[in-house]
Amino acid sequence: MMEAVAWNENDVAELTRKVGALKASMGKVIIGQESVLDSLIICLLAGGHALVEGVPGLGKTLLVKSLAQATGMHFNRVQFTPDLMPSDIVGTEILEEDHATRQRVFRFQQGPVFTQVLLADEINRAPPKTQSALLEAMQERAVTFAGQTHQLPKPFFVLATQNPIEQSGTYPLPEAQLDRFLLRIDVVYPTEDEEVRMVSATTHAGLRDAEQAMDTETLLRLQRLVRDIEIGEHLVRYATRLVRATRPSETTVAAVRKHVGWGAGPRAGQALVLASKARALMQGRLAATREDIGAMLLPVLAHRVLRNFEAEADGIAIADILQALHNEIPVA
Repeated sequence: MMEAVAWNENDVAELTRKVGALKASMGKVIIGQESVLDSLIICLLAGGHALVEGVPGLGKTLLVKSLAQATGMHFNRVQFTPDLMPSDIVGTEILEEDHATRQRVFRFQQGPVFTQVLLADEINRAPPKTQSALLEAMQERAVTFAGQTHQLPKPFFVLATQNPIEQSGTYPLPEAQLDRFLLRIDVVYPTEDEEVRMVSATTHAGLRDAEQAMDTETLLRLQRLVRDIEIGEHLVRYATRLVRATRPSETTVAAVRKHVGWGAGPRAGQALVLASKARALMQGRLAATREDIGAMLLPVLAHRVLRNFEAEADGIAIADILQALHNEIPVA
């Protein structure tokens, strides 16, 4: 549990300036996609993990690599494939012999999960037993192997990607795994002007690396500051009411009753409040508002609320359902 910190105005001003510098540094590499950058930084400040969806070629790998460069964090990438094993991610034990004593001992060899930024590329291409290797790491920030628990570095951030248009040979993430991601971020096609700039930049000298804009100690301080952002009790209740209204058995929202098969759990309420606080800090505010909650509703709940067969058959998008919910649930 994080200890309470007494923040002074100068500290807060300097930290918020660092957030702006982080976004500016990444913006020099990532052309367009401003809302994606905002969501990614919000997720990082809130101490969560991100599930990123988008067709190939939109720069998802470059996005997370640039984040690692701009924050000075160590970065590992794992390409998830059907033959990937859990030990390929968390690590394994190897038998070593002491040349002096001839005694043989097992030593744990760390896998790529022992990093600060982990890119799980095309996570749904690996089978469930491999996907589940990340569950403990994402929730507990630790890995247990052969009865021993190994702590992961701090901060620890997982960004997993999925290709939404190619589902052949994939393994959909179970609800328990989806719930570990604070946000789902959709990477969309760039505008024409952005695409022209992208093509021009990558076919001339090429894109340069992002410049480091903060260190890990600053990032950890920012994550502590997010916890101390003010949010009124009425807004916490509003966020909780929104989450509860996604459950067909408890809601009064007709769109949810008709089109939702399974609603979000209590972790979604925690995620919604934390993400709203992080958004407030990104905008230089020390108090979250109703607008913050509304803005974070879709990225927090899009992967936690499951449509039923009728919704899929009628072509009802999850964004439409959540918009109806947002319109009908009052603050007070």
